[in-house]
Amino acid sequence: MAASASTPHATGNATTIGALGKAAHVNIETIRYYERIGLMPPPARSRSGYRTYDERHVERLEFIRHSRELGFSLDAIRELLALSDNPDRSCAEADSIARVHLRDVEARIASLGALRSELTRMIRNCSHNRIADCRVIRVLADHAQCAIHGREPVGEKSTSRKPRKARVR
Repeated sequence: MAASASTPHATGNATTIGALGKAAHVNIETIRYYERIGLMPPPARSRSGYRTYDERHVERLEFIRHSRELGFSLDAIRELLALSDNPDRSCAEADSIARVHLRDVEARIASLGALRSELTRMIRNCSHNRIADCRVIRVLADHAQCAIHGREPVGEKSTSRKPRKARVR
């Protein structure tokens, strides 16, 4: 893994967790978490017991951070890191991981598009008078009126609630 040329790195052979966090723009607690779950290799310890990190830690942490920014799961990152630790392997597995992630992203985009349409419909169909007549409040209060879940046809203003079934005692 090549380090980013624009990211400041610690100087010398070893650095503290704080300097590592600054260099990779990652919170210290996140670094410790990545160590606990095995994404980051264990750091060496100084004579006084402090964690000490080197350039390979910075590079790996930047890889993890960038992968997270792109939305990869921790499991996918773990697999990608294992692949990156073996540079002579075929990149077919990395491509496969990225393709699966792309399909997930495309599905989320489609879902967000449906969400956008429903919010637009709710706002457009609101009478803008009183809360008692507010379409936004009505749809949020009655899940059955939400078109995104396929329970109400995507029609124009619906001013009455669907009748509820009578209770049988």
